[in-house]
Amino acid sequence: MSAESDSDAFSPEDLARLPEFYHPSVSPDGSTVALYYDGTGRNELFLLDPVTGERTQVSDGDVPRNARWPILWRGDGEAVYFHRDEGGDEQNDVYSIDREGRVEQVVAVDGQAIAMDSSSDGRYLLYASDEGTQMNLYHYDTDADEREQLTASEKPVYQGLFSPDDDRIAYAANETDDLENTDTYVMRADGSEKRKLAVGTAGTEVQPVDWHPAGDRLLVADNSADLGRAGIYYLDDDTVEWLGNGQHEESPAAFSPDGSQVVVTRQREAASMPVVYDLDGREVAEFDLPEGVTSVAGRSGFLDDETLVLGHSTPSERSTLYAYDLGMHTTTTLLAPDYGDVDPDRFVDAEYVTYESTDGLGIGALLFDARQRPGVDADATEQPAVVMVHGGPHGQSTKAFNLYAQFLVNKGYTVLQPNYRGSTGRGREFKNRIHGDWGGMEQADVAEGGRWLMGRDWVDEERVAVFGGSYGGYSVYMQLVQYPELWATGIAWIGITDLHRLYEDSMPHFQTMLEQQLGDPEENDELWRDRSAITHVDAIERPIFMVHGVNDPRCPVSQARIFRDALEERGWTEGEEFEYEELGEEGHGSTDTDQKLRTFSLLGDYLDRRL
Repeated sequence: MSAESDSDAFSPEDLARLPEFYHPSVSPDGSTVALYYDGTGRNELFLLDPVTGERTQVSDGDVPRNARWPILWRGDGEAVYFHRDEGGDEQNDVYSIDREGRVEQVVAVDGQAIAMDSSSDGRYLLYASDEGTQMNLYHYDTDADEREQLTASEKPVYQGLFSPDDDRIAYAANETDDLENTDTYVMRADGSEKRKLAVGTAGTEVQPVDWHPAGDRLLVADNSADLGRAGIYYLDDDTVEWLGNGQHEESPAAFSPDGSQVVVTRQREAASMPVVYDLDGREVAEFDLPEGVTSVAGRSGFLDDETLVLGHSTPSERSTLYAYDLGMHTTTTLLAPDYGDVDPDRFVDAEYVTYESTDGLGIGALLFDARQRPGVDADATEQPAVVMVHGGPHGQSTKAFNLYAQFLVNKGYTVLQPNYRGSTGRGREFKNRIHGDWGGMEQADVAEGGRWLMGRDWVDEERVAVFGGSYGGYSVYMQLVQYPELWATGIAWIGITDLHRLYEDSMPHFQTMLEQQLGDPEENDELWRDRSAITHVDAIERPIFMVHGVNDPRCPVSQARIFRDALEERGWTEGEEFEYEELGEEGHGSTDTDQKLRTFSLLGDYLDRRL
């Protein structure tokens, strides 16, 4: 039985082909914004003039179809670095493309490479790679064609920022035995004289975000006080000046070019709103934007001392690229959303709701009521619904525009997105509650979200599905084996079923993440097995649809195949009790237009038949 018929509903193709921009990044001199844009039907690299609004395509099929990985300006502003893999396998090499569209391979590795920063003259590229035995920092001299490993940590090294004079590098690493710990270090550009900054406490996370233009201080992110906060670390005397009053979760974004202001993003009930701190007068001002999610364009995002480029969206309004005047608090639109033949009024806003989990912990969630669509009876009852579980687990469902939520709502399915324990946005303690308990209380949070939704008098409790990707896919598998009678069906997209096998097949830095959150796989063997859905495959009662990209390096396709085979051994038949689809030339999800359309079509067709 399908959802309520709606003659004005847009098609999966209408939605999938709406042009999107990704990873806008301001050039070092502020004259140009580079961004991925798929208005041609394929992801391409464009250069945008923020004064005239002119947009110039510089790539021609050279960049990835899937815009997962960000771009980085070369320090001289004459070229842009990008990442290219094979069919979504994320075994990235680093390439450059200049303003005329000429492409050159810069770094090729046996593994994954991630461009971190470029020296101001463009000669040196700082990148992270797991080409050794772990993710570490490397220094590549483009003139001499020589690279040098700068760190040799047994645990992943992230970030990597050249100082303004290119003489030092700030980075994040963990040299302790506490896997929940992250510290900020500064070293010479040749990798010598490594120095851990005196900030944070054991088991907390401190990361470098930006250098002050004077080079004598760093903007750092820290969660040692539980809620995330921004601080200015003075390298000369090892003191920290904290911004904010500690009442909000805040994440630093950048210093202004003259160093007089700091931009941070403030978390509030699944929204992320920018705030500017004036360091001279200590004034604080939240940006004048609708409540939604805002991201700064690239490493700095500033066109000049007072103008910041940012992307902004709300649950019902697609992303707009703005130039924001910090003094006047006014916006200039650089790239407006193109809605094609889709009526933007059909997109439904989200309501932030809360409910209690089984242990009394409050859980926040976003509710998209499908009855709010134009022309639909606002008092309709017996409505089908979907609980949509986010990935991570250290992520969150936010008040950003979400294509998948709007696709489901457009088809008549009310959507609930729970931010279970382990989600970001509510501080370190809430985020770390999931450590050592994957498949435990966070699954109770998801199930209680389902019960809360089923308790609405306008929802048909017999027609509620659970859907999610990545860790959300893991949650679908676990929901169906732990709560076998709760859901009508489940759709596990790029999910996880066997934690030991996942560990064996993972990249080194992902193995460290698994150890951080589940402990050692041998020492905690019983936990790893108990929290794997494959162990409990005989408990599943309701139909399941498994969808998986064949090139997924994060949650390999073997995870779905193992569960499919176990269902067949149990006596289930594909096409009856379960359905299964592998997605060729695709990895861990995709922004590609055709690949989004394929997923929308599979998801919509299945739900229409099963709900």
